[in-house]
Amino acid sequence: METVIIEEISKGHKTISRHKFQQDSITIGRGYHNDIIVSDPHVCPEHVSLEHNGEHWVAFDQESVNGSFLDDSKASAHQHIVRSGDIISIGNSQVRIVFPNHPVAESIRFSPLENFVNFASQPWLLTTVIALFSSVIGYLFFLGQAKEVTSSLIFVRAIGFTLMFALWPFGVALVSHLTKNNARVFAQLGVSFIFFNLWWLSDLLESLVAFNFSSNWPIVNVIALVPIAASFGLFWFNCYVSFHMSPVRRNVITVGLTILFFGGNFLIGLSKQPEFNPNPEYNATVLSPAFLFTPNTPAKDFVQSTNELFDKARAEADK
Repeated sequence: METVIIEEISKGHKTISRHKFQQDSITIGRGYHNDIIVSDPHVCPEHVSLEHNGEHWVAFDQESVNGSFLDDSKASAHQHIVRSGDIISIGNSQVRIVFPNHPVAESIRFSPLENFVNFASQPWLLTTVIALFSSVIGYLFFLGQAKEVTSSLIFVRAIGFTLMFALWPFGVALVSHLTKNNARVFAQLGVSFIFFNLWWLSDLLESLVAFNFSSNWPIVNVIALVPIAASFGLFWFNCYVSFHMSPVRRNVITVGLTILFFGGNFLIGLSKQPEFNPNPEYNATVLSPAFLFTPNTPAKDFVQSTNELFDKARAEADK
């Protein structure tokens, strides 16, 4: 008896299931009597069979309604002599025939990116980044209230916002699962909340720079790009963790999501901003002197240094 491996694969050639047979005849179809049962309404109960003639495996279409074809081409698979790695399309499904001596690619070492993803999915790190995110939410909610708030209210608000943000990695994992990819839920959660915390850090950095520099300084515009870079990193890792795609396609999708996210927010902001606001909003946010990049100067020392500067200017003028 000859040994053959048959893989059910997706349209993207990702393996869905794998079967190994040691027999000279294999049937594939939707009927439950087949060796491989394909749950596809476009596949006939007896769709295609593989027969070993003593030298080669040969595919035979069983007069199916939609036919059997080689890969995605229009070439019929009927009476085709099978070679290892051949793909046969039946209905909206595909099977790949592989012989035991089929070569496999060399093992790939874990890249630094993969090590980072595995590290992000560790339970202790996942708990830490989520707790840090919830703490920041609770702290910001406390600062944003003019009235006294209770700890229970802060806790409920922090948990609610954390669950709302968790919908994004769960949604990405769900899409990955539905498209027959590896969802890797914990890795998605860990990576996403790491970048969510980077958003808070970028907001703090932007506030520090705005507090210490004039708006005319180029560094202010550079710091404004930090949240865009963090969002790009978030979307890029979301695609990297749970979807099998080429680097070019991953970069294109990431750039598109980043533009959609920030471009949409920008357009929404423009649509809500009137040409003239008779009641302008006052930003009462005050950062403490601890956020200064340079130490404070007492008023007495400031007056003294100013007088010395004027005295020096008068001396230069008298010359």
